[in-house]
Formats: sequence, structure tokens, C-alpha cells
Amino acid sequence: MKNIISELQWRGLVHDIMPGTEEQLLKEMTATYIGFDPTSDSLHIGSLVPIILLVHLKNFGHKPIALVGGATGMIGDPSGKSDERNLLDEATLNHNVEGIKAVLSRFLDFNATDANAAVLVNNYDWMKGLSFINFARDVGKRITVNYMMAKDSVKKRLAGEGEGMSFTEFTYQLIQGYDFYHLHKEYNCLLQMGGSDQWGNITTGTELVRRMNVGEEAKAYAMTCPLITKADGSKFGKSEGGNIWLTADKTSVYKFYQFWLNTTDVDAEKYIKIFTFLDKDTIDALIEEHKTAPHLRVLQRKLAEELTVFVHSAVELEKAIKASNILFGNATADDLKELDEATFLEVFDGVPQAEIARNEMEAGIDIITVLNDKTGFFKSNGEARRALTANSISVNKEKVKEDFVLSTTNLINNQFVLLQSGKKNYFVVRVV
Repeated sequence: MKNIISELQWRGLVHDIMPGTEEQLLKEMTATYIGFDPTSDSLHIGSLVPIILLVHLKNFGHKPIALVGGATGMIGDPSGKSDERNLLDEATLNHNVEGIKAVLSRFLDFNATDANAAVLVNNYDWMKGLSFINFARDVGKRITVNYMMAKDSVKKRLAGEGEGMSFTEFTYQLIQGYDFYHLHKEYNCLLQMGGSDQWGNITTGTELVRRMNVGEEAKAYAMTCPLITKADGSKFGKSEGGNIWLTADKTSVYKFYQFWLNTTDVDAEKYIKIFTFLDKDTIDALIEEHKTAPHLRVLQRKLAEELTVFVHSAVELEKAIKASNILFGNATADDLKELDEATFLEVFDGVPQAEIARNEMEAGIDIITVLNDKTGFFKSNGEARRALTANSISVNKEKVKEDFVLSTTNLINNQFVLLQSGKKNYFVVRVV
């Protein structure tokens, strides 16, 4: 087997690793699982690292198992949290589980039949039939309260100023540990991976496997990756508008592309190793190229391109690039017309706007009236006329003259008109 651990180490994807893990992964195909909490019906880019770990596992000949926590989602993981989570109702939880399954299915083929084909499971399927008495006797008996109290996720909550921790959340690590035991028994799963904040939960699972089995059957391993941060210490994965999601209905492809494009130089050098599958030689060459001409943002562009194709598609990447060029490049009227409403509004977020009644637009309005009276884009008719004479006014990226009449035939998405003076001054007309 190729050494996946050395691959993950140079990429900066190894935080803690249990002794023997690397040897096990070198020895044979190893079933490995990572869990995903259904707190929403999608996943944001904070979940990209575990997804990428699963893809690396598959590429290196191991068997990836993606677990969606239909059962654990009913309780809420206390790791990294200072307060008790609000519990989701069953309908919302089921909706979220299906949404996350759909997202994960874009990155891993769960219908494949090869030996190391990826597997998708929901822990509710085996937890729903387990009685509390049986769980307390068979599982709870094996792990002491002292062991559970020693975990950081528990100690921090009990030492904090909040209301402490409910018994419900206290049992979370036991239930997650039972997941490992179940997958160990059903799929010979020997390794669990996750973020560094999951080390306590994961090692509880390895301990439970050890105590509920004997001999060779008691083998289980753990590995965590670092929690991704920005160079300035701020939280990764958020923009001014909130989380950056992996589905276009929550974060447009344009906005997703722009997030990576706007990464700082320091972060881009780190992220291109973590979030792409480019080999070391290619990445080293990109870093050197970037250092010789940082203003060209070679790293950021490659990062944005690779991630947009991975999460969305090459077709969507082309659309995102065209949308970006509308403000900063030589975009055409046809490029503008291809934008959907959400992307149009995001591209021109912050650009001054004015509204014109649809019946006025249907009748047609001369361009000087539009530029002055209807929008205030220019302070007077004379100023508007001079700009038109100088050939500096465009409507939807096409130059217009003083005799131009604006009508509904000029609408983008049957709703917008883009006015432009010179290269950088924009104004959006919304028809109502």
C-alpha cells in the first residue's frame, strides 16, 4: 500500500495519530469512517477537510465510510461548545440527513461495487432498536465515569461559567463510541478520523472496541486533522454574509469562487495543500511562481479553480469566472444575460440602485431621462448628454448614443438593467 499518512502529513492534515495507525494503513486495505452531524440540510466548507480525507482514503486504496449522525444528531455533540445545543425535531433531522447524504454523494460513489467502494451509513439505523437498559448494561458498563470525565470536551463544559452539561450530552461520547464498535463489527472498520476537537470521542470509541472484543478483534485506531484557521486567527469558513456552503442554493457558485479567490497569500499557500489534490511538485512550483509575482494571485486563482470544480463542476467554474469578469474584465452583453438573478445581485452587491415602474419601461424612456431624472446616476441632463457624446455610457455592456430608448427588451432576467459610465462606475436599474 502507498503511504497515505506521509501524504497527509506534508499537506498539513495530521494533528494526532494513535500508535500503530500508519503501520495498519501500510499493511492492508483499511475501512475508515468519519462522521457528519446533521445540524443543517447541507454542509459548509468546514466539512471539506473530512470529505477530502475520505477521498484521499479511496484514492490510496482504503475503504471510506461516511456516517451521517441521524441518532447522534438527536443529542448534539458537546465538543467545542460552551452551551447545550437546541435539539432538532425528528422531521427536521430526517430532512437534514437526506440533504447531507446528497452532498456526500457528489464526492464519493456509494453505488460502486469495487472492493474499497465507499459506504454511506446512518447511525439511527442501528441505534433505533437499542433499548436504554441494554445500552447501559452492555456499553455503559465498559467505560467508567472517571474515563469520560477526563475528556477535554467534558472538563471544559464542567469548568465553564454556563449551566454545565446535561446527562444527554454527557452520553454523546458513548453513543459515538458505539458507532465505532458497530462499524468495527459489521465492516471490519479499524480507524476513525475527524477534527482535532473529536479526539476524545474517537478514543472513547477505540477503548470501547478494545473492551468489547478480545485479541486481534480488539484492534482500533484513531487519527485527527487540525481545525483549519486563518492566518489572522479569525474563524475559517465564514464570510461577511455567513457560512460558505457546499450547495449552490445556500452559497452561489460565484460567491464560493470569490471566497477562495480573496484568500490571503499566507492562507493560500496553506490551503492549496489541504484543499486540493495537486501533487507536491505542482504545488511547490505554484508557490514559487506566486512569490515571483504575488500581484497575479497565481495561488488564489488555482485554489479557486480547483475547489470550484471539485465542489460544483467545470461548467460552473466557467460561469463563475465569466461573472467575475463582468466587473473586472472584458465581459460581453451575452455574459451578462447568462447570469441568474442571485448571481447578478451578488456581482453588483453595493452598486447604487434605483427602481423604475414596469409600465414606464414598456412605453420606453430616453436614455438621458434614465441617467438623470429616473436614477440620479448623473446630476443633470447636460452632464448625461456630455457623457453620451464622449461615448462613455453603456447599457448592459453595450455602448449607446443619445438617441437610445430604454425598454423592456433590454431587461436582464426580465428585471434588471445595468448602466455603466466609463470602466468602473456602475448603476443597477430594477424594474418593479
